[in-house]
Amino acid sequence: MNKLHMIAKGVAPILAALLMTACAAPEFKQPAMEVPTAFKESQAPEAAVKTAADGSTWKQAQAAEAQPRGEWWLAFNDPALNELVNEATRANANLAVAAARVKQARAIAGIAEADRIPQVGVAAGAQRLQQSDVALGLPAGTPVSPSKVFNANLTASYEVDLFGRVSSNVAAARGDAASVEANYRSVLLSVQADVAQTYFRLRSTDAELETLNRTVQTREENVKVNQRRFDLGDIGEFDLSRAKTELATAKAEAIGLQRQRATTEHALAVLLGKPAATYTAGNSPLLDSTLLPVIPAGLPSTLLERRPDIAAAQRAMEASNARIGVARSAMFPSLMLNANAGGTSGNTVADVFKWSSRSWLLGAALSMPLIDGGRNKSNIQRSEAALEESVGTYRQNVLTAFAEVEDNLAGLRVLAGQTAQIDDAVVSARRSADLAQKLYTAGRSSYLDLLDAQRNLASVERSAVQLRGNRAVTTVALIRALGGGWGDTVTPPTTLAQK
Repeated sequence: MNKLHMIAKGVAPILAALLMTACAAPEFKQPAMEVPTAFKESQAPEAAVKTAADGSTWKQAQAAEAQPRGEWWLAFNDPALNELVNEATRANANLAVAAARVKQARAIAGIAEADRIPQVGVAAGAQRLQQSDVALGLPAGTPVSPSKVFNANLTASYEVDLFGRVSSNVAAARGDAASVEANYRSVLLSVQADVAQTYFRLRSTDAELETLNRTVQTREENVKVNQRRFDLGDIGEFDLSRAKTELATAKAEAIGLQRQRATTEHALAVLLGKPAATYTAGNSPLLDSTLLPVIPAGLPSTLLERRPDIAAAQRAMEASNARIGVARSAMFPSLMLNANAGGTSGNTVADVFKWSSRSWLLGAALSMPLIDGGRNKSNIQRSEAALEESVGTYRQNVLTAFAEVEDNLAGLRVLAGQTAQIDDAVVSARRSADLAQKLYTAGRSSYLDLLDAQRNLASVERSAVQLRGNRAVTTVALIRALGGGWGDTVTPPTTLAQK
């Protein structure tokens, strides 16, 4: 007996340790990622950052995806944009869908949490029963009176978390909820950025239309001048026909651009949660004096903490890791404790609560699978594969985030260089058009020379307007790529006209 006792004493701790190790969720390990020390396209990571219009600022390295993002759109100092973003935040349909998913995920986490505490219930009932004489073992024909039974019971049950099934399930549900909340923040950022980009595209189109309208006015003036000169016999019909052709072409371009404006306006209406038919955006050309903040890229390592989509992928990994523990625990015993106490009476309801009518039950049920055809083993393999998938998704999100930041930093750098050159080109083109007009008026050059100079000016001015819009849209894209803005770092905005 002593020998058996010693063997049991030595084996028990080892067996318990093996069981606990086998069924517990593995320790979560952060996937290794190669993180660069600086963004390649960042011209000056240490450069001063820009202030928002409300006096708040951009912060470079504040961690934690749950930290409230600052109202980054205020940095553009545009009251109309502020109102549009606030309106979309209140009414956007996709954002409402994401918010509903957060509620669902939190409720599911609450359901999982409920398994941590005993489940207590109450049951009460009444029965009236008529049994046959044969069922009671009485001679046939013996009269049997109906019986009645009243009962009231208090029940309780509780699963002892022997092998971590409950705790792992709670951890998985919490991870899912955190992932869904991070996805909500990602949708919020996307909606706000989409509103800002669509707004700037609309204003850029308005500015382009304004440029085309000036071109139309110039073409109309050319037609009038050429008509007078043709009537006087100074020029042939060729110059007059050419002037009319250029006027019709310019008007056609302006009409075509109206279609682009209407489409952009409709897209903005959808973002604001409004029917396209009921929304009209006012004309507001994007001027070269429009303020654009310069956004600091910060360090690549902070991007992993700032981007809500990366945070969502991180939480999804943790949830997948916890589900491995849930799958493993299914291979080992589960212990359920049950209790029942109450009273039963065959007379009156009041008699149910008498001490003599009492009844109670205490029980414990231990169960575990013996033969499951490999079901639980396959479920573990599935959970492990799901973790591998979530790790791959996380890594891809990180790589995509780095690329998006680099893309937009490069875009702003190139657009700044293009803007500097196009600004010089606009000055030269205006001078050339002015000189060509004077020479043509003085009869020292042909109408084709004037037309060529005016065409060149219209093309260069239109390119300048398009670059202006592209810079605004790309600035917003960089903010989105960086995970939004927080409010603490300072330097005034620059204008698009500055080199």
